[in-house]
Amino acid sequence: MDTFHELRNTKLGPALVKALEARHFEAYYFADLPPAAEKVFSLIPQEHVVSWGGSMTAGAMDLYAEAAKRGYKLINRDAAKSPEEKVELMRQGLLCDTYLMGTNALSEDGQLVNVDGNGNRVAALCYGPRQVIIVTGINKAAKTLDDAIARARNWAAPLNVQRFAANKTPCNISGTCGDCKSAESICAQVVITRLCKPAGRIKVIIIGQDLGF
Repeated sequence: MDTFHELRNTKLGPALVKALEARHFEAYYFADLPPAAEKVFSLIPQEHVVSWGGSMTAGAMDLYAEAAKRGYKLINRDAAKSPEEKVELMRQGLLCDTYLMGTNALSEDGQLVNVDGNGNRVAALCYGPRQVIIVTGINKAAKTLDDAIARARNWAAPLNVQRFAANKTPCNISGTCGDCKSAESICAQVVITRLCKPAGRIKVIIIGQDLGF
């Protein structure tokens, strides 16, 4: 990353933290991945049961494997041996202690925007787990709430769906959002989190790098 990006990020990152804190989120900014990952685990008591929703950023930080190494009890949907078992593990994850996830977009005034197909990720964000820890690259920041929604729908979703080769939604075929009503749509749920309630339940860790979609 060039110096100008780094300079901009060191200014924008703390501003995003203040905006999130004004909306009762607990928020942190780190320039690099290693201290951000350490912060994640400093926020998780050893007795917590940990689960997660799909996140390229959390994967890049190796959080899932590290949680296993550190001896946390996991609800690991990725270890399921069948689609039915995966669904059951996803359901169990809604009552875990700590839920790890990313976000599709973050407005500069501190609001989160997420789109979801099955709804398990945004369900956990809204209610269930004792705490939610969000890890996000600063590339997810958007100027306004409308910009954040546009980013989630028109940028994040068409990129995310490329991971599912069998999916035949318009965005998987054309690379751009078709505002479809397909049963395979990964945009079935669009959730705006404008406040953290109760205060501090959602922790947002922003990393000054381009991470995920």
